Amino acid sequence: MCALRRSKHSVYDLKYHFVWIPKYRKKILTPEVAQYTKQVLERIAEEYDMIIDTLEVVEDHVHIFLEAPPRLSPARVVQILKSISARELFRQYPHLRRELWGGKLWSKGYFVRAVGDEVTGDVIRRYIKYHQHDQGTIQLALWDE
Repeated sequence: MCALRRSKHSVYDLKYHFVWIPKYRKKILTPEVAQYTKQVLERIAEEYDMIIDTLEVVEDHVHIFLEAPPRLSPARVVQILKSISARELFRQYPHLRRELWGGKLWSKGYFVRAVGDEVTGDVIRRYIKYHQHDQGTIQLALWDE
């Protein structure tokens, strides 16, 4: 990722790490669904002028580290990603509606962290890339250093 991006009226470097889960933390993001979820998220990001740095979808959660323009607040970014991806996933995999009896794909909550001086992009990339290989430890251990 380049250090600075430019829009018509701004120069910026805004990176966020988001994590969200399916409703009820159901393990519905099978490898096939996870792969499609990645494709959908990549299309959404491109359409909204976001750049995905690192993306991982595992059976019960999504990690995404991305850069977004300043016109999109972190809350708006996650709203865009979750709402459009839910619509597309339900369209592609109608059986997911039956597994999620409330009619919603994603849980309302999410985690977000802006990359700053203490949490570098490298730390987030390492966490996303390797967290699934060591599920026996507490997931957020990297943040406790």
